[in-house]
Amino acid sequence: MGDDVAVSLDFSNYELRWPIELFVTEGERILRMTGSSWEEQAKWFLTETLAGGAALDFEEEPGRRDPADDPWATTTSRWRRVPSVEDRRDWFGELVKRASELRHAVAPRPYWSQRHGNVVVSPGSRAEQDAQEEFARLVGDFAENGYLVESFGHYCVDDHDDLPDASEVIERRLGSPDLWPLAPQTWDEDTFYGLVEVFHDLISRPRRRHFHSYGGCGWHHAEFHNGPARILYRWRVNRLLHKAGIEYELAAEGEDLGRLVAVTDDARSELVHRALHDSPPDVTAGVRHAIALFRGRGTSAESKRSAIFNVARVLEERRALIKEHLGKDEGALFEIANRFDLRHRRADQRGDYDEAFLDWIFWWYLATVELTNELMASRGLPAES
Repeated sequence: MGDDVAVSLDFSNYELRWPIELFVTEGERILRMTGSSWEEQAKWFLTETLAGGAALDFEEEPGRRDPADDPWATTTSRWRRVPSVEDRRDWFGELVKRASELRHAVAPRPYWSQRHGNVVVSPGSRAEQDAQEEFARLVGDFAENGYLVESFGHYCVDDHDDLPDASEVIERRLGSPDLWPLAPQTWDEDTFYGLVEVFHDLISRPRRRHFHSYGGCGWHHAEFHNGPARILYRWRVNRLLHKAGIEYELAAEGEDLGRLVAVTDDARSELVHRALHDSPPDVTAGVRHAIALFRGRGTSAESKRSAIFNVARVLEERRALIKEHLGKDEGALFEIANRFDLRHRRADQRGDYDEAFLDWIFWWYLATVELTNELMASRGLPAES
């Protein structure tokens, strides 16, 4: 395509089903591909990630140039043509580049009867959907798009021997039988949350697919990668949990990656991210373990004390650095941990305090770890300092 012809994109009919960052990352990966396979992957990518006919526009591009340039076009027809490979790559690249302009797919805005309070709520209505039923549908969507093929296999009319039993695959991880196909009406809370975590580890995104027409067999998927799949899964599940008012989310990093943890505000989430990524190698394992102990679903007061102990140990190793900046006041930083029932568990320590105190001391100490990371980095100190 000539440099004098601009790529024209109309985003009004497209809705993004993926987080923007993941869309861009996978889109850029496809753009780096060479050969004919990139077009196959691009079309499947657009089919999966965008509602509104993006895959069709990729193949038969609308409104690319002025219709007056085409002698076959009319003023009333929607001018289309089959684009060249170069055109497709330019069009796809522009779409990825401008991904931030895409709007996310959302539930339909309330209709008249819902806005005016005249809606009759039936057991099957969207307003009454249980979070567990919605999760089962979400997993069904992933399964339909081939995300469970690597774990569960895929029936083919030509080759269907030795398929793994999906229920047994789940049972080996959760210890509970007969959980596939999903039947949310039979779950208790622990089963539901266990399945949320299990499927995080089971899914992989197929980057290629082909259609097997014989006997109506259908789509076959290949070239699996669990990284993008897990990012997408966490994004969708966390939105579901938030919508249902459930105060847990799947962790995106740390020792407890893919496990349900307590929801925190954005500032604390950013603190966790920095502490995990900016700590030097000699303390990273301890920081990861402390965070996992503290924020796990159903964590106990004892686990929180252990988390504080692990963070305080990092600060003890950096006591000289802290004293250099705080002088004699550095002792105040450790006084609470030493005088209260947190680390040494001596008879003269106080233990009659509210559990909220544990939250306060943990976040304070974790913030201090981050502060000392910055001090060390600014002075070029080695990890063992």
